[in-house]
Amino acid sequence: MKNFLDQDFLLQSETAKKLYHDYASDMPIIDYHCHLPPDQIANNINFNNLTHIWLYGDHYKWRALRANGVNEAYITGNKSDWEKFEKWAATVPYTLRNPLYHWTHLELQRYFDIHDILSADNARRIYDECTEKLQSPEYSVRNLITGKKVVMIGTTDDPLDNLEHHQKLVKDGFATQVLPSFRPDKAMYSEDTVALNAYIDQLQALTNTDINDLDSYLKALKSRHDYFAANGCKVSDHGLEHMFAEDYTGQEIKAIFQKIRSKQTITLQESAKFKTAMLFEFAVWDHEKGWVQQYHLGSLRNNNTRALAELGPDTGWDSIGDFKQGSALSSFLNKLEKENKLTKTILYNLNAADNDVFAAMTGNFNDGSVAGKIQFGSGWWYNDQKDGMIAQLTSLSNIGLVSKMVGMLTDSRSFMSFPRHEYFRRILCNLFGNDIENGELPNDIAWTGKIIKDICYNNAKEYFGL
Repeated sequence: MKNFLDQDFLLQSETAKKLYHDYASDMPIIDYHCHLPPDQIANNINFNNLTHIWLYGDHYKWRALRANGVNEAYITGNKSDWEKFEKWAATVPYTLRNPLYHWTHLELQRYFDIHDILSADNARRIYDECTEKLQSPEYSVRNLITGKKVVMIGTTDDPLDNLEHHQKLVKDGFATQVLPSFRPDKAMYSEDTVALNAYIDQLQALTNTDINDLDSYLKALKSRHDYFAANGCKVSDHGLEHMFAEDYTGQEIKAIFQKIRSKQTITLQESAKFKTAMLFEFAVWDHEKGWVQQYHLGSLRNNNTRALAELGPDTGWDSIGDFKQGSALSSFLNKLEKENKLTKTILYNLNAADNDVFAAMTGNFNDGSVAGKIQFGSGWWYNDQKDGMIAQLTSLSNIGLVSKMVGMLTDSRSFMSFPRHEYFRRILCNLFGNDIENGELPNDIAWTGKIIKDICYNNAKEYFGL
């Protein structure tokens, strides 16, 4: 019987162990999509305690706590940080076979050299020990990043963001590149025209322009796109239930925009046409600048309306959707391809039932100009666990070229999530190692090791032009 979370964790064969320890483990990290707060990096804060760094904003843990019958006061409520941690420690033993069990103990090991199994019995000791360490300079945010050999972080930023924190990091000469990502979801959120109008008003004030028609709106947004590029941005990102690919004319979109600005109600079809047009414009700008565009598709958000009203969005009430993805995604990408305006693109799906659809879609639009130009992104959100990663890697291997994959990302709000790259790398090496041991791949460790290094780091470095 193997020991839990030992040096060969998740590695089931001698070849897998060799691939991981000799090729994957020491590679730097490119975390090209996450939700880390750039102000905390710029200010190089130290977290107050283990709850502050570990439980604030972590929807995964919040959902597990709720499932374990913990009152909301101990999750997002007004209980003390120690009381919240105590409830989490008591919940951890019940997370067996949930990825949180692996992540929790992996992070305790990698950041604090604590190899105990967290429970209510040792919660106070672990909380105090970790909290004491978190006060030292070694545990400042920047040192947490560089200590894990992270060479690039891609944050997620609204077009209205002034990017002052990114600018400070450049001025400070921080060793890790912290680059903004252009996330214009609010700029096209036509389901709520009141919120969209408020957003347009903010954009109008920021750009010192009069936004009275579609052309002036696009011009103002384009100026923000240019501003992001001037501040090192290389990536855009979009979070959608599904791709929008409605037929429309320019005049239709201008008329819809006028209805939005005059606070008239628009139909669902008009909203879909507006979103299609906006997505197309964003994609054209991305192509002009040679950016990478990312599409996160398939989330069914804000399911619990009572909880949403009490706690607001992004508090753990989102789920996997079962939207039809293939046809609209094909139409949208094809429209860009026909006009020779399709830039490098990463597609992420939340519903694992769509793995093969997404993996096959990438092959439709790879044109030989860039290796892996259209990517099937790594297991995202609910797929960011052992079975989900294996399924994503298997679909990509079967239908495309896993050797050209740009690897893993955390998509996290936590500065303790970087060991998820290790988690991914161990799973990756185990897949290749087992295939070699089973005679399904040749026993060419040097070549396979090169492929492993490429997936872990080299492909992303080239793809994002770092």
